[in-house]
Amino acid sequence: MQPQLPKHKGDLEAIADLKNYSYEQVKPIVPELLTWLQDLNWPVAGPIASYLQSITKHITDDIIAILRGQDEVWKYWLVLVFGTNATAPIDPKLLAEFKRIATQPTKAEIAEETQELALEVIKKTKT
Repeated sequence: MQPQLPKHKGDLEAIADLKNYSYEQVKPIVPELLTWLQDLNWPVAGPIASYLQSITKHITDDIIAILRGQDEVWKYWLVLVFGTNATAPIDPKLLAEFKRIATQPTKAEIAEETQELALEVIKKTKT
């Protein structure tokens, strides 16, 4: 049996068993799972974020690719999930991207307050 993708933003049933799958089983749908973090107000976003936090070391490159993209709101949510709310030490490559956002932000990263959030993450990791 393969892991299910949510069919809509309230489809908690589809993701209820996500934690029972290994990274290798979930790997093909990671990009789609990440898209559900475009708005953490969606009911499925919280459980998906929790699962993805548990496999962060495997999906760092996917996260960085999004952080280098143009979807500023999505970037904000990813800094929140994988930086501010990280459940394990932050991967050095991911931390380097957070530092880039904190110290060399784009105008859009400043406008969306992603820079401020990244600065908080950097300060938190220094303590």
